[in-house]
Amino acid sequence: MPELRRILLDGAVVQVVLEDGELVAPDGRRVPADAAHHLPPVTPGKIVAVHLNHRSRAEEFRTTPAATPTYFHKPTSALNSHGGAVVRPAGCRYLNYEGEVAIVIGATCRNIAPEDAAGYIAGYTIGNDYGLHDFRDTDAGSMLRVKGSDTLCPLGPGLVTGWDFRHKYLRTHVNGKVVQDGSTDEMRWDMHYLVADIARTITLHPGDVLLSGTPANSRPVEPGDVVEVEVEGLGRLTNHIVTGPVPVRADCGAQPTASEEVVSTALGGDWEFRGVRAPRRP
Repeated sequence: MPELRRILLDGAVVQVVLEDGELVAPDGRRVPADAAHHLPPVTPGKIVAVHLNHRSRAEEFRTTPAATPTYFHKPTSALNSHGGAVVRPAGCRYLNYEGEVAIVIGATCRNIAPEDAAGYIAGYTIGNDYGLHDFRDTDAGSMLRVKGSDTLCPLGPGLVTGWDFRHKYLRTHVNGKVVQDGSTDEMRWDMHYLVADIARTITLHPGDVLLSGTPANSRPVEPGDVVEVEVEGLGRLTNHIVTGPVPVRADCGAQPTASEEVVSTALGGDWEFRGVRAPRRP
């Protein structure tokens, strides 16, 4: 399956092909994949993410998924890349990883049947749909700051074409330890259904990205942690967590909170049943 990547090569943005651990530019230049300065593999006009889709995630939160999918939007300013730093703003604590498969649109798509969706998909990549749950009390409806703050949408390392999403494992590692272990088989709505559903009322354009949901055990990470999302056939997306240089401004807007809603979401849906007290903010 061909894998396309976008890198910064000698100061220019270049699309390259992965061949035997090297990235090959159209002019023949080669660079080791591990040494390349990666960029997001696509430049989407919009990023749409589905809420609860994996069975294990629904069970974790002791809920039943809705009869049909619901979605939220991540602004393109949240884009990040393989190898990039994910910023947890100073004064915030509950930054959670969410390993996912990302669908990349290849042709303008509107009002199609699910069985025709494959023809509108360019390929797939890996996404990490980070959530800054400190803002969940104020943005629970839109998820704008929770999911859309800067750097919270790493994609990569490459765009893989010809990949069959069925029966594939999805794992997230933090500092080398497996913390999420799921499968595309536990998705309530598959990739083709999601594309067709969104395209009923929203035109999808080439490069647009749909994030397809995460399995159970999304948890907070700390500055210094290395987070890797591994999807069978798509490779590994690696990022590291850093602290933002300044706190979130206090002279306007809602401030980060550590309410029961915030903590129970960040630490798992059954938090309130485990008798765990909300940790105090530093």
